[in-house]
Amino acid sequence: MSPESTDFLYPFIEGDETDADSLLADLARSATAKWAQSQDLRTETLARVAAQLDQVASAMAERFAAGGRLFAFGNGGSATDADGVAQLYTAPPWGGAVSARSLVEDQAVLTALANDIGFDNVFSRQLIAHGRPTDVAMGFSTSGNSDNLLVAFGQARKQGMLTVGLAGIDGGRMAVDASVQYCLVVRSQSVHRVQEAQAALTSALWARVQQALGAAAA
Repeated sequence: MSPESTDFLYPFIEGDETDADSLLADLARSATAKWAQSQDLRTETLARVAAQLDQVASAMAERFAAGGRLFAFGNGGSATDADGVAQLYTAPPWGGAVSARSLVEDQAVLTALANDIGFDNVFSRQLIAHGRPTDVAMGFSTSGNSDNLLVAFGQARKQGMLTVGLAGIDGGRMAVDASVQYCLVVRSQSVHRVQEAQAALTSALWARVQQALGAAAA
């Protein structure tokens, strides 16, 4: 790996660095600072959107109680977040499982749609095929500007689905798109910190959904 490939992570490391102790100390300070930033952002975000999380959880629980399913999707690192959320709902550490599916998990479907129709439609076409009015569409983006997510949200709303978006920075286009009923925004310019905070948001949202479903069943 060339030095240039890690410069954006550790700009303080000189190419001719020879003092191992000094380098390790710098790395430790950098890791500590990044952890503190991440923790602060997660705490701030969870507090700021707490009421919104309650609203989303209640709306999602109503869909699940009616037999609805969760469809999660995103690009790049956000695709792995979508996979993780689908697994959390289908195989939870506690509580009851609900039906969920990641729209990035089937490589054959994803590549066929991208090749034959266009990448902007890789999620919306799957929602056309599988989505029902009782379902939930949840999209992940660090910018809020992914075209294929916005197309998918538009299609989901046409089908009567509940739409939930997670975005970074200021929410981007996702935050002002009428097709996105709920947009949970992590206010950070850092892709890494945004995804870490989004993971905290989805965990908190899942726990609230479990509580809402439990209360409904009591």
